[in-house]
Amino acid sequence: MYKAIVNVDTYISILEDRHANELFHLIDTSRESIRQWLQFPDLTHNVEDTRAFISRSLKRFANNDGYWAGIWYKEQIAGSIGFLRMDWDAGRTEIGYWLGSQFEGKGLMTAACRTFVEHAFHELQLRKIEIGAAVNNMKSRAIPERLGFTQEGIIRNYECLHNQYVDRVIYGLTQKEWQDRHALH
Repeated sequence: MYKAIVNVDTYISILEDRHANELFHLIDTSRESIRQWLQFPDLTHNVEDTRAFISRSLKRFANNDGYWAGIWYKEQIAGSIGFLRMDWDAGRTEIGYWLGSQFEGKGLMTAACRTFVEHAFHELQLRKIEIGAAVNNMKSRAIPERLGFTQEGIIRNYECLHNQYVDRVIYGLTQKEWQDRHALH
């Protein structure tokens, strides 16, 4: 997936070096809202850090081991979504995502995740997708719940954010569940 149209105002495209400045600006202006649930804003100090992240993502893409894409809304970068890793033996991946604070509440991430789910199941022929979110991150948890993912469990003390251990809820969706759900509509 190099570029996918989500709707009339929104598309997803692989992050490239040319996006580093605008991606860094989005991270920088949304730093407080993003860092509440994710570590990377605290590790992103300048545009070179963003450029290095994009380079690592492109290498993973070339190695067929996942990638990150930008989400554009009305021609502005709004956030990012990615396949965190690809387990080709098990036919499984995990989707990660985040939005800039000014783009929340527009349904962008649910639509972007739906596009990624379709791509994973139809083009990549994966059998299962997982999404993880901090237990108290209700906005992030609402996305897999809206898309019909099943809560599979909670990993206690999953990570340390800001000197506090955070539990993570894991959601899963199989290709068959997705197909069965959409065959009814």
